[in-house]
Amino acid sequence: MNGKNLRNIGIAAHIDSGKTTLSERILYYTGRIHRIGEVKGDGAGATMDHMELERERGITITAAATSVRWGDAAINLIDTPGHVDFTVEVERSLRVLDGAVLVLCAVGGVQAQSLTIDRQMRRYRVPRLAFINKMDRVGADPERVVAQLREKLGCDAVLMQLPIGREADFAGVIDLIRRQAVYFDGSNGEIVRAEPIPAEMAEVAASARRHLLEALSMYSDELLELLLEENEPPESLIHATIKAAVLSQQLTPVFLGSAFKNKGVQPLLDAVVEYLPSPEECETRAFAVGDQAKVVELSSDPHRPMVAMAFKIVEDPYGTLTYLRIYQGAVEKGASYYNQRTGRKERFSRIVRMHADQREEVESAQCGDIVAVLGCDASSGDTYAGEYPYCTLQQMHVPDPVIRMAIAPADRDGADRLSKALHRFRKEDPTLNVSTDEETGETILAGMGELHLEIYIERIRREFGVEVEVGAPKVNYREAPTRPVEYNTRHRKQTGGSGQYAHIVGTLEPLPEDAQPEESFVFEESVVGGRVPKQYIPAVEKGFRSCLKKGPIAGYPVVGLKATLTDGSYHEVDSSDLAFQICAQTAMRENFPLTSPVLLEPVMRIEIECPSSFQGAVVGNLTARRGIVMATEVKGNEARIEGEVPLAETFGYSTDLRSLTQGQGTFSMEFAKYRRMPRSIEEEVIAERRKAQMAGSC
Repeated sequence: MNGKNLRNIGIAAHIDSGKTTLSERILYYTGRIHRIGEVKGDGAGATMDHMELERERGITITAAATSVRWGDAAINLIDTPGHVDFTVEVERSLRVLDGAVLVLCAVGGVQAQSLTIDRQMRRYRVPRLAFINKMDRVGADPERVVAQLREKLGCDAVLMQLPIGREADFAGVIDLIRRQAVYFDGSNGEIVRAEPIPAEMAEVAASARRHLLEALSMYSDELLELLLEENEPPESLIHATIKAAVLSQQLTPVFLGSAFKNKGVQPLLDAVVEYLPSPEECETRAFAVGDQAKVVELSSDPHRPMVAMAFKIVEDPYGTLTYLRIYQGAVEKGASYYNQRTGRKERFSRIVRMHADQREEVESAQCGDIVAVLGCDASSGDTYAGEYPYCTLQQMHVPDPVIRMAIAPADRDGADRLSKALHRFRKEDPTLNVSTDEETGETILAGMGELHLEIYIERIRREFGVEVEVGAPKVNYREAPTRPVEYNTRHRKQTGGSGQYAHIVGTLEPLPEDAQPEESFVFEESVVGGRVPKQYIPAVEKGFRSCLKKGPIAGYPVVGLKATLTDGSYHEVDSSDLAFQICAQTAMRENFPLTSPVLLEPVMRIEIECPSSFQGAVVGNLTARRGIVMATEVKGNEARIEGEVPLAETFGYSTDLRSLTQGQGTFSMEFAKYRRMPRSIEEEVIAERRKAQMAGSC
């Protein structure tokens, strides 16, 4: 396979925008499957939702990969979950993909999870196309969705097509570049018919095409000159301009359709091949092992050492499958490669191409391919290479868990199987955290939300046959300082022979409010004249960091802290790394309580859709849960409410919303930020925490 004809793409969207339905049509039109399955409503279910739980609930839980052909191009396709609880599946898929299709609902537009996906695409510099789906739904308004793409996501979104009819009358699309109407005939829309643009739409189409060309002229001087001279630009120049602007992540071409009604999918596939990059057109950042400052250039040359990233680990009945994206060289069946994290050489006993849960054995895979291998012991994010040490690839961003619960087997016989299940799931999913509470001895499961943990508990029951008892969900609170405090701490210990001596002076203060969320702790030093030798300063930072896991108020992790070292003293004989580390720990323990620390709670961004007749009751309930309404929008009989609500107040919300809206309300949530708790609730949480600690120590 020529690398220029390969496309690695993902389909990502807010929940219920129609990603899996679109994936199913792509599989059908490319000849990969011969019968269309649906997410809901038929016994077989969608091909890409292969897990029993996915088919029961009608949601995507794990990202599924497949390979298809469209014309001369081969496309590796990954269908990702829309639910924020499974956001790591989107994160790791986008990390290894070269392009993406952002699916948006023609009625819902840019929704909460769309914003998260946009951030993830920008983080990994992934070029994208947008597909406005569900054009057949009442209230479909593609112009409004394009305006939202510009306002909310800040991208230059431009319509490449116009709809022929709206809502129930949606019949096809007008291709603004080729200036033709496109219809989709046959029982499953498999016959694409091109016709002249209907006379009644000719003027609107001409105006939209002018707008498209004007927008594209911003990216091409040649196109701008032709337009100023009032000459007709050639199609090849228009396509080349769009591709260049997409690759630079400046332009987002927007396509229209209704996947469920089998309309608009084939032109989207043409656009994927035409505008999204091949692996050879993408730049990959790799670093020397142990030196993140030294960049290693990767190329598609098949004779250079193999470099691949293990981006997903899956256990199945036949063994551990490690999904790899190959960035350089080739992978051969039976050959051995080095894990760049551990330095261990591992043999890849089998190589398979995945089609959802089906597999096809291959002898080798080339640069740009996405395959799974058996026989290696990897963690998510590991780099494999043909030599050691060679390079490591840029790591994936893994969000911190926001909710936790205690889990225990219902009977003793299940303890081993539970331990095996947790070990396997933790390896598969980096956002799933398993720990033991030091005070109570309970096993604590932490994850991204109620649904996330609920799915894993159900999988433990089904896949491992273990009945488990689950404690009530608990929120991951944080402790943060509110005022600066100066410290002047001396550590002196004399025990026969050389003793320990360290002395540090500085300040502990809150981080500014506009600090990045990743910066939960910042350490700075401004020591002059060698008062504290340079070799001991890392030990001071290490001492402070070791105290961040448990704060003094209620034992929650400390965030939002800046520690500055300005002065100190040392002893020629008695000073050591250990002495300065202990000194920093003492400074933190004695002075952090003086910063008037407070508890912070995770706040979720919530988006609710319900019939407008229930809007008042839903807003009242949200306010009662300490929520804040940020925006409301009523369109016809549908109301959309955007707001923020503390995570602690969201448990059981789905049941409440159903009863308030007679089962017609839906909502989605994602983590927004940590915010200070009201004093009265903070006191309750602290009292409850201390009570639990006392019970654990008894």
